[in-house]
Amino acid sequence: MPPAFKLFNPQGLYDPSANAYSHVAEVRAGSRLLFAAGQGGEDAGGRLSPRFAEQARQALANVQAALAASGARLDQVCKLTLLIVDHSEERLREWVAEADRAWGEHMKPTCTLIPVPRLALEGMLVEIEAVAAVV
Repeated sequence: MPPAFKLFNPQGLYDPSANAYSHVAEVRAGSRLLFAAGQGGEDAGGRLSPRFAEQARQALANVQAALAASGARLDQVCKLTLLIVDHSEERLREWVAEADRAWGEHMKPTCTLIPVPRLALEGMLVEIEAVAAVV
């Protein structure tokens, strides 16, 4: 069965792969869409690491757990919205490293990164919202 979506980067746009995203996700008609609410970097006990990279890794694990509850996987994510507190080039590099760890060499989902001054919980540094397309 073919995948539910195709990721691509049109000619005339710069190659965004170094920043861990793709420009376009084309979702196949008839696919089931799953929308995961923004997941922060807190563990199951509600604890937040003070380190951005650790929160990003945990937030991705939380997205993965939310999707798994509906039978979906990270490789079925076609769109991310990424909220980062006090965004910087260093935090972008840490995000890219965590995205590379999660998706490996595969193309990364489309993504909008939004720098924010604060998130819902004190000490929360990242929040990830995801859309997955499943056949």
